[in-house]
Amino acid sequence: MAEERLTLPGDKPWTVFQPGIDFRLLFTSAETGRFTLLLRCRPGTALPAHRHLGAGEYFVVKGRMEYRMGTAEEGSYGYEPIGAVHELTSFPVYTELFFTNHGAIAFLDDQGGIAMILDHATLEALEAASA
Repeated sequence: MAEERLTLPGDKPWTVFQPGIDFRLLFTSAETGRFTLLLRCRPGTALPAHRHLGAGEYFVVKGRMEYRMGTAEEGSYGYEPIGAVHELTSFPVYTELFFTNHGAIAFLDDQGGIAMILDHATLEALEAASA
């Protein structure tokens, strides 16, 4: 059984995912592949095309996210099933996004091939490298 945990704001550092987009890694599970993080996205940034290899859920804490489904403003919740493909996810204003994915995400190249796999191990390695 997993241990109970409490993560305080100062417990986890911000880690750069890509220029203008940082994350705080709140939880990972090697057993299930699940990860939970808080994203901090500066105005004008975007996540490139990607495919969900596990279902995802998000909550917009502040700001606004624009993607294939439309505009998710502060207070919006979204569910993204396995296989969902997003061509571009953009953040026109400063945005904080609480995000959980139940498995990996495949970031795609211009031909639709896999450019990078984002999973719990990748996020853990990025966080460790920035410490």
